[in-house]
Amino acid sequence: MLGCCLSSHTGPTYVSSGCYHLIGVDVREESQVEEALGGAALDWTAPTLILSEVVLTYMETQCSDAIISWAGKRFPQSLFVMYEQIRPHDPFGRIMQNHFLKLNSALHAIRQYPDAAAQRHRFLDKGWEQCVCLDMNAFYLGLVPEEERYRMESLETFDEYEEWHQKCSHYFVLTASKGSLTAQALLTQSPGSSASPHCRSLSPPALSVQAIPICVEGLGMATSLVRPWQVLLTGGSSKGGRGAATRMLLRCQDGWTCVMVELSRDLDVRLYHTATSLPGRGVVVYGGRSSPLKPVQSLLRVSLDPGDPSSPENTDSVKLRMDEMVCTGDPPPARWRHTATLVHHCGKDFLFVFGGKNQSATVLGDGYFLCPDQQQWTEIPVDGAAPEARHSHSACPYEGGLVLFGGLNRKGVPLGDTVVLKPNERGFTWTKMEVQPSPVPRYSHSAHVIGAKLLVVGGVWLDGPGVPGGLVINLTTHSSVEFSLDTTAVPWPLMLHSFCSELIEPEEPELLLIGGGGNCFSFGTHFNTQPLTVDLRPVLG
Repeated sequence: MLGCCLSSHTGPTYVSSGCYHLIGVDVREESQVEEALGGAALDWTAPTLILSEVVLTYMETQCSDAIISWAGKRFPQSLFVMYEQIRPHDPFGRIMQNHFLKLNSALHAIRQYPDAAAQRHRFLDKGWEQCVCLDMNAFYLGLVPEEERYRMESLETFDEYEEWHQKCSHYFVLTASKGSLTAQALLTQSPGSSASPHCRSLSPPALSVQAIPICVEGLGMATSLVRPWQVLLTGGSSKGGRGAATRMLLRCQDGWTCVMVELSRDLDVRLYHTATSLPGRGVVVYGGRSSPLKPVQSLLRVSLDPGDPSSPENTDSVKLRMDEMVCTGDPPPARWRHTATLVHHCGKDFLFVFGGKNQSATVLGDGYFLCPDQQQWTEIPVDGAAPEARHSHSACPYEGGLVLFGGLNRKGVPLGDTVVLKPNERGFTWTKMEVQPSPVPRYSHSAHVIGAKLLVVGGVWLDGPGVPGGLVINLTTHSSVEFSLDTTAVPWPLMLHSFCSELIEPEEPELLLIGGGGNCFSFGTHFNTQPLTVDLRPVLG
């Protein structure tokens, strides 16, 4: 600023020039604010823009309410723009609040005004004539042009989608207007954004969740059922960093325990890969990444070491043999956040790899068949309209084919479609299933087929409160029901994304949840520190 000067008298602080005035004053002191602005020759009737970026929430709520009301009275032609936090009660919101408490900067207004609707009514009740409030997912996906989003997203390779969407759902941008001159500057509600959420009622009762008293944590792991009551945990990241040790969960007479796994070769750093069980033939580990710029190319088969006579239940470690699969045929491009599902064709088992992403493609929509017995990538005819390209979806074996659900599409929007890959005489056919009521779109969830029902658990959604619980889709009637999760017995905020699940015993309606949490660039890393069980009896009836 040319010709600026700094005042030295007591009271408000001024930095002034011929075209600019910067005033430092406690905005809670109404008389001081009016005196300072009057001293700067403010024209109270001129169209005025009031910006508040995470300011008022640090004050006691009665003080911030008074400021909003005062501004609406003193500026007859004005636009108030505010950016703050919302949704304090779900797991991410609780972690967010704890973060600010540690900084001795508690969030106050969030308790009385916990969501966008409450913030909107707050301004209208305080004398503002019009108000639009959007969470940042609705703002980004609905109001930022698609070309601009692509430009920003291409600046740097990014793979923290869950944390990005969670943070955006816990911040809002609000515009409130007073007078006819500023109303045209209000935000607009985009019909294609999450500003118009799906309205779904949850079916009672909630599914009971219980913690298992052993320490197992990890993000981006892949699990597989090796034997009954034996779950192999591969890859992922933990408090020790990427490249978590390979472990196995065992259920013995005394309950669950976790033992280390000795591998015949190194698994390498691997996140967001797949580990698909081949009954009686081990586990196929495919894909993944070590960083968003480094996909993992190797294809591995894990099997019990025939030279290890020890019983897993009676040892602190298990020996497994790991061999690289050298396959013929045309392999798929490297990828992570994909699915690899066991399907059947002409009496043979095939691993069907679908979707995902890699360092050069934000989403993939291709599919590849691997014959694990012959170690050959092969082509099998697939009819019908292929599903939209996606990653972080689920695909479960179903009647020789698979049922695919959800995921994140090319625009960064969660999907809620259900698509079935059905076997036929030539190969397979894609068929879209019209489910009613339409499931709330989500991604980074887990899923299992139990009889004629698809059970979907957890994930990230933009159109619902908190963490998704359980969704049951009847594959015969094409109907769906949403269930909540009763997490009162879980002693930490439960975040269900980047986690794994296993249906341990079909005869016992219980689901095992392993790992998950979040690695937020603003609020730090949070792990689910223990495995959990979910009672499925209300679902399976």
